[in-house]
Amino acid sequence: MSKLKPTIFTGAATAIITPFQNGTMDFEAMGRHIESQIAEGIDALVIAGTTGEASTLSHEEHCEVLRFAAEKVAGRVPIIAGTGSNDTAYGIELSRYACDVGYDALLIVTPYYNKATPKGLARNFLATADATSKPIILYNVPSRTGMNIPLSVYREVAKHERIVAVKEASGNLSAIAEILAECGDMLDVYSGNDDQIVPIMSLGGKGVISVVSNLLPKQTHDLCAACLAGDFKTGAEMQLKYLKLINTLFCEVNPVPVKTAANLMGLCGDEIRLPLCEMETANRDKLVAVMRQYGLLQ
Repeated sequence: MSKLKPTIFTGAATAIITPFQNGTMDFEAMGRHIESQIAEGIDALVIAGTTGEASTLSHEEHCEVLRFAAEKVAGRVPIIAGTGSNDTAYGIELSRYACDVGYDALLIVTPYYNKATPKGLARNFLATADATSKPIILYNVPSRTGMNIPLSVYREVAKHERIVAVKEASGNLSAIAEILAECGDMLDVYSGNDDQIVPIMSLGGKGVISVVSNLLPKQTHDLCAACLAGDFKTGAEMQLKYLKLINTLFCEVNPVPVKTAANLMGLCGDEIRLPLCEMETANRDKLVAVMRQYGLLQ
């Protein structure tokens, strides 16, 4: 199908971790991490998403991290702000701020806890799109929000000129195929799960919003580039090569393992905010062992 709306990015976007030190944001570490990601060829960056622990950032911190990252990236790659909320009015406030400080797009998660009806869900997305000026990527992650975006809502909101894509983390490939079949000319689809990059891109997906690319930006970019070039054999080989690492990064709730791994690699501290906490010893030992297998640790 022909795409009727602009594409925000193709390839791999890293859902960036938010480093903390002594209870506050460690902007020095975050700046180094952003620079490393860009140097390694990442295609886009997502700031203050799930992996960035947005749910435990105060309003002031959320705005500070959005501004800092936008200034640091300075237009070198597309940058996407996680600004969704279970309160539509607050989500709009954050989204307007992100538009003002230079973001290329907004990532809007389904309202968690409230669990809106399909009608309310559609109105939430449409109200945000009406109130802001940048393209929107919907974020469907039912394992964390307790609700799934039904195909009927995709059909309705895809008509809006600023709702241009979806990060699909439902894990349901059959449902994702239906989105592409019915809305693929109006919505780009990005994999929200690192273990499903190749299957989704083989159906027409544009790339991934990734956790593992915090550790392997070049490799994740290369995997997506192979798929975009139609070389799904190489893409599949890479997907399977890194599958054990990907799975280990989800042996506990994200972003606990990836932040622990980033600390082990010297990228940032491993400080994380309650209600999340440090990894169980057995899982940490497993992570260390797997990282060594991939040459990420000596």
